Amino acid sequence: MPENTPRTRRLWLAAALVLAVAAACVTVTAMDDQSPRTKATAPVTPPDNGPGLLSFASPSASPASTTAAPASTGDPTSSPPSPPPSPTRAERTPAHSPAPSPGSPRPTEPRTSVRSLNYPDRYWQVSDGLVRLGPVTSAPARRAATFTRVEGLADARCSSFTTADGSYLRHRDFLLRAERADGSRLFRQDATFCPRRSASGAVMLESVNYPGRFLRHRNFQLRLDPYQNTGLYRADSAFLLVDGLA
Repeated sequence: MPENTPRTRRLWLAAALVLAVAAACVTVTAMDDQSPRTKATAPVTPPDNGPGLLSFASPSASPASTTAAPASTGDPTSSPPSPPPSPTRAERTPAHSPAPSPGSPRPTEPRTSVRSLNYPDRYWQVSDGLVRLGPVTSAPARRAATFTRVEGLADARCSSFTTADGSYLRHRDFLLRAERADGSRLFRQDATFCPRRSASGAVMLESVNYPGRFLRHRNFQLRLDPYQNTGLYRADSAFLLVDGLA
C-alpha cells in the first residue's frame, strides 16, 4: 500500500491539471462569444468636427411661425369720411386716343344734363364760355344745359362732354369751360372726367390728369378742387346725370 502512494498522487495531480486546462478553455471560449455583443451595444460618439455639426441639433421652425398672417378684412369704403375710390396707378394712365375729328365721331350716349345734388333746381350750363350752375327758366337756358356725353378723349373708361356747337368741356386754370378741341394730348386729358360713386345715386367727376381733384361748384362756378373731407365739399361735388333738357 505505501508503495502505490506516490503514483496515486501523481495521477491526482495530472487529473487536476487536465481539469484546470479544460476550465480555462471554457472561460476563454465564453469570453470570445460575449465580445461581439459587447462591442455592438456600446454607444458610438461622433467625432467633434467643429460648429458645422450644430445645424443638425438646431430645432426646426414651429408650424405656427411659418403660417401666413390672415388677410385684412377691413372695408375701406365703409367709413363715411373716406373719399370716393380713385383708380390705381395703372388705371390712371390715360389711354392714347387719337385726336377727335369731325369725320370720325366718337361713340355717344343720349343727351345729358348735369343737375346739382344740393341745388336740385340748378344745372350745369355754359355762359360766356364758362360752365356755371344755374336755373333753367328758358329755352336758351335748357339748350345751354344740355350736353352729349361721349367716350373719354384720354381714357375710354371715362367720359367727355360736348356742347351743341361741338366744343368740349375742359378744365383750364382749374375752371370748367367750353372750348374747341385743339388735338393736343393736354386738351384730351383736360376734357376727360371719371365718374365715382357718391350719395343718393349721384356721381363725383374726377379729373383724369389730376387724380384726387373733382369738379365741384363754388359760388355756382364749376371748378376742379382737391378732395376735402367735409360735408359741404361732398355735397358741392355730387351731381346727377339726367336726360337732356333740350
